[in-house]
Amino acid sequence: MTSEVIIDVQPKEIAIALLEDKLLVEYQNEPRSASFAVGNIYIGKVRKLMPGLNACFVDVGSEKDAFLHYLDLGLQFNSYEKYLKQVQSDRKKLYPIQKATHQPDLPKEGSIQNTLKVGQEVMVQIVKEPINTKGPRLTCELSFAGRYMVLIPFGDKVSVSSKIKRGEERSRLKQLVQSMVPKNFGVIVRTVAEGKRAAELDQELKVLLKRWEDSITKVQRTTERPQLIFEEQSRSVALIRDLFNPTYDAININDRTIYEQVRDYVSLIAPDKADIVKLYTGTVPIFDNFNVTKQIKSGFGRTVNYKRGAYLIIEHTEAMHVVDVNSGTRIKKENGQEANALETNLGAADELARQLRLRDMGGIIVVDFIDMNLAEDRQLLYERMCENMKKDRARHNILPLSKFGLMQITRQRVRPAMDVAVEESCPTCHGTGKIKSSFLFTDQLESKIDRLVNKIGIKRFSLHVHPYVAAYINQGMISLKRRWQMKYGFGIKIIASQKMAFMQYEFYDQDHQFIDMQEENEVSK
Repeated sequence: MTSEVIIDVQPKEIAIALLEDKLLVEYQNEPRSASFAVGNIYIGKVRKLMPGLNACFVDVGSEKDAFLHYLDLGLQFNSYEKYLKQVQSDRKKLYPIQKATHQPDLPKEGSIQNTLKVGQEVMVQIVKEPINTKGPRLTCELSFAGRYMVLIPFGDKVSVSSKIKRGEERSRLKQLVQSMVPKNFGVIVRTVAEGKRAAELDQELKVLLKRWEDSITKVQRTTERPQLIFEEQSRSVALIRDLFNPTYDAININDRTIYEQVRDYVSLIAPDKADIVKLYTGTVPIFDNFNVTKQIKSGFGRTVNYKRGAYLIIEHTEAMHVVDVNSGTRIKKENGQEANALETNLGAADELARQLRLRDMGGIIVVDFIDMNLAEDRQLLYERMCENMKKDRARHNILPLSKFGLMQITRQRVRPAMDVAVEESCPTCHGTGKIKSSFLFTDQLESKIDRLVNKIGIKRFSLHVHPYVAAYINQGMISLKRRWQMKYGFGIKIIASQKMAFMQYEFYDQDHQFIDMQEENEVSK
């Protein structure tokens, strides 16, 4: 199996696609200004106590106050609280954590109103992003994730991932890390640390300790509250950290800054694989070049087609996700309805496992498969679903089919489900249903080019249009593009972009910055 990552960096957003055998299996699209990401650490203020829930709401600067349950304060909350006061008492000299004393563990049966008070400052980390009407979910058990290990301030032990099975390797890693980790820190050794040398582990531990020191220094030197004290690595680097596999064939990026960040990180964790990070410099949009745009448009939406006319209908609600399997236009097999139902359901299991990863659907998922009479067929479908889900990094649980033919799946939810709108208001008419004559569209484009070159003074730019429009502009010996270049200069580039609607266009300067040339009076009234 070949795997490659495609990173599309735009001025306002960054999109990341993971392909396995050229098939899109994971997709994330976030504004470049997005905040409140999982892993960010804040000094927040308790806004409101909720004794009935044994929880409180904390102001961390988000639109909705964040939720913190008593059980998420952690056993070491008293140690954190005392250390926070010691750090804030001296704004010039940082009180080292190695000198801090462990306080008694927080009782598991305690109450929020006896532990916190309104206005109190707490050091918290986001474990779930804001979803729908809910604010972020918080914990006071801080952690700094690396490639090989997770650093836990005020932790008291070194744990090794249960996925590392060999007893001698578990013992080696535990003894090795115990000899490195300073006082008042704990470590969880991750699965990918198996077989790694002491130098590699020590180097990453120093990086994680530096992140903690930088974070607590911010607490000491600033008084603004709420305050972001640690920001998770850029989304692209964080994804590579969690996803990276030595078998990757390529990581393609169309932005030099992000390319350098990712290359530096890969050079740190796998120096021999640094060459797989490649800077894409082609004129065709990177997602179009790797056939990602087409897969996004066909893979999202309410209806998803898969093998031989069968399709899934996916509905999202506040409480759960519901999936209905339909045979559609499939031709029944000669050996009967049962065999046809089994084949359709097995294909649905393959596509559903991909859709869960692709959309990052979390919480409760209920799937209505086509009814099957044979118990062995139902068992085969359950085993197929379990096998498909082994590639999923999110924690999940799958139940066998119920007597009603329903399969229930729970999947870890840390951010809103990805839902790309494949049906949207026409960008050409802005929803009015009326546009200027399509025959005059190229005249309209030329007037924009004239204004851009002769009035605004931008000589070098690219015009992104639908592939059909691009083909029309480029056709012939003396094409429309050539006539424009003779008239307005050779700095004009015509780019065919699959994400453009038929009569949609966008201008970008030579630094790939968007130029807004839309005008309201372009729409016929």
